[in-house]
Amino acid sequence: MRIVPGAALCGAFLFGVALLALGQSPDATRSPDAARVLAAARDALGGDATLQSVKTFVATGRTRQLRGNNLVPIEFEINCELPDKFVRKDEIPAQDTDITVAGFRGDELIQSPSGRGGARGGPLDAPQQRVAILKQDFVRLTLAAFATSFPTFPLTFKYAAEAEAPEGKADVLDVTGPANFTARLLVQRETHLPVMLMWQMPAAGAARGRGTPPGAPPGPAPGAAAGPPPPPGAPAAPPRGGPPPAAEAEHRLYYGDFRPVNGGIKWPFRIRHAVAGTTVEETIFDRIAVNVKIDPRKFEAPK
Repeated sequence: MRIVPGAALCGAFLFGVALLALGQSPDATRSPDAARVLAAARDALGGDATLQSVKTFVATGRTRQLRGNNLVPIEFEINCELPDKFVRKDEIPAQDTDITVAGFRGDELIQSPSGRGGARGGPLDAPQQRVAILKQDFVRLTLAAFATSFPTFPLTFKYAAEAEAPEGKADVLDVTGPANFTARLLVQRETHLPVMLMWQMPAAGAARGRGTPPGAPPGPAPGAAAGPPPPPGAPAAPPRGGPPPAAEAEHRLYYGDFRPVNGGIKWPFRIRHAVAGTTVEETIFDRIAVNVKIDPRKFEAPK
């Protein structure tokens, strides 16, 4: 299916697309803080007691991913046993490719076929790097459904600002975690639901979740002769021995279509991922099952 990039995935996510203000001082009469905002979000998502009762969940659905000018449909199944077991299985029905599995059990990588990253990318990462990337995927999903962090990837929250958009005001929280994880979480003030997560990433690795792409030319070899000095006014040359720093691209996840599922929690049934203003991926959940028994073999790393 050929499309204009971003045009076919822009449907139901309006909040935050046209932010009018970000970084202004919060209303002093309300004295908002991160703990209060997150507590209200957890109440809106089902309440602390209900959320803490969730031990497992299984989610199935479809992701449409923009690759070049084509939309690639991916059918997925996510199995999670909180707090530290998470695995996603991807299948591309329109292509004759292997089913790929990627996830983690504690700090152990689960990946099949071995040495490949599948639809989620990552074949060049060391296992520890791959686990860190997958834990960030886990965080970006569970922040919307639980409005908290888990011991497998502990997060720190700090109130940052108030944001305005045509759809209403939102509280903005700075989120930090291991492996230099930084993001901003927007929680809509009227509904108290998480509506958007923003973070920066080097543009060259935007689609794959990393920096320098495969095949990028290396920097000059140590000891190589320097070229002539640049003319006045020219941009500074990169340091010898490495490529120039990659430009940063803004990523946004838009959470929407929150619906109650079994167990009493609310789940975002639609998530849209935009990079530098262009939608690159849309995920629609078909079914969420909470506190179901999961075969332990789902979390076995391939031998």
